[in-house]
Amino acid sequence: MSFSASVLTLYPEMFPGALGMSLAGRALEAGTWSLETVQIRDFATDRHRTVDDTPAGGGAGMVMRADVLARAIDHASPPSDRRPRLLMSPRGRPLTQQRVRELAAGPGAVILCGRFEGVDQRLIEARQLEEVSIGDYILSGGEPAALVLLDAVVRLLPGVMGNELSGEEESFEGGLLEHPHYTRPQEFEGRTIPEVLTSGNHARIAAWRRAQAEKLTRERRPDLLPEE
Repeated sequence: MSFSASVLTLYPEMFPGALGMSLAGRALEAGTWSLETVQIRDFATDRHRTVDDTPAGGGAGMVMRADVLARAIDHASPPSDRRPRLLMSPRGRPLTQQRVRELAAGPGAVILCGRFEGVDQRLIEARQLEEVSIGDYILSGGEPAALVLLDAVVRLLPGVMGNELSGEEESFEGGLLEHPHYTRPQEFEGRTIPEVLTSGNHARIAAWRRAQAEKLTRERRPDLLPEE
């Protein structure tokens, strides 16, 4: 069974974008995963294809309408659909590698890309959307965030990475940031590869890499370390 992604967006031309290249692109062509885009405006009922309106209570900007979005979601994801429904939103729970692994192990995802000031809260509740954030910053819309999420998920699908072991020592997989990497030439602008990495002693190499990963994590992401 392949991973099936349905993306609801006002800009379907943004997809597959970078996902049509490299590992994700080859996997898409091979049928390892599939991508469907749904134009939200197709589910508006007025001649202007309106998808938003002014916020209740006043304020700046516009809010995406619950009725239009509900029709789009129901089209892409009928009641029998087991895929989680995600809303890319800066107020969502931060996307983690653990959540990425869970999504990769499932049948796919229905992803709503928000725009303007946000989405009517009633739609989020009525269609049980899981709000997901890729970072503490604001984008012009949810499309770039959806591309990031799908890239993270697709690379974990069986057969996508040439070496399945290559993902096991990456940042966040073991709760730590990844250790530094080196390759030829042996010397670069006066800097040499650490001796331990050319020693051939696999136990020493593993210990060095673990120590370096812990050091980097303490310096850059102490929030990832367990409290002492």
